[in-house]
Amino acid sequence: MLAGPVDRLAAGHYTIDSIPADVARHAGVPDTLPVGSPGKVGVLELAFERRGGRTELTGHYQKAPLQIMRPHYYDAARPDLPYVIVMSTGGGVLQADRLRLDLTCGPGAAVHVTTQAATKLYRMEQDYATQLVSIAVERDGYLEYLPDPVIPFAGSRFYQRTRVSAGPGATVILGETVMAGRLARGERHAYTAFCTDLDVHGADGGLLFADPIRLVPERAPVTGPAMFGGHGVLSTLYVITSAVPADELAGTLHETAVGSGLAGGASTLPNGAGAWVRLLGPESPPVLATLERLWDLARRAVTGAPAPDRRKP
Repeated sequence: MLAGPVDRLAAGHYTIDSIPADVARHAGVPDTLPVGSPGKVGVLELAFERRGGRTELTGHYQKAPLQIMRPHYYDAARPDLPYVIVMSTGGGVLQADRLRLDLTCGPGAAVHVTTQAATKLYRMEQDYATQLVSIAVERDGYLEYLPDPVIPFAGSRFYQRTRVSAGPGATVILGETVMAGRLARGERHAYTAFCTDLDVHGADGGLLFADPIRLVPERAPVTGPAMFGGHGVLSTLYVITSAVPADELAGTLHETAVGSGLAGGASTLPNGAGAWVRLLGPESPPVLATLERLWDLARRAVTGAPAPDRRKP
């Protein structure tokens, strides 16, 4: 489960060792609160284990601005599965923020993790912000991580690294949604840099696949056919599993994606890791509604149980 004693507030724990140059070049010491100041380092560690017929939260460390309330069990089809909402007391991500989220799912455990609201990336005139996400799912574990969209405001600079480790028989359903900006205000691609890296590793530690995103409007167009195009929302669902044939799962997801009226489609993941689907749409409501349907299809295929209506404060 969670590692032994560690200094969670040491810079080496929350600092990402290799940051894309398009973000790193903005490094600086803010004249407000610098890196490492109170409230600028958010750390959240959650560990789940199978106990007494259901999954329990057995390891928990939090430091503001990241925190959770207690897990909820409201899924009639999966009463053993807790729903956990990650919250931020800061209301958004600011320059010099360093965030780290660690999720560990033990053998045979099952959990759903989401966020309370969209993640807002505010204007950054000095330095940048990062988030490190580590997801480890052990043998026959099942984890869903479906955060709400990320909204990069004008002038924001952000890098997120997500590393997934899936043990034998494990399933990870991972969603990522990013908006072109504050669409209701007519703000599109006014951020400075939005970069992410997703690395997924199998039971032997080998890399199954990686999916990097580099959105840097001043360096290269982000509205081309292989990027956002004229759309306002980009959403991806990864279903990392060996529980069902990858081509069968991809076919089901593709049919729903194409039938939604949005741009997008699905295919198998490299190395037989599962299937994935990417969607593009004009605004968040139709994209998120389709993402929920895809999540429901993926869950039914893997577990035989439908996805519930998620309850958020």
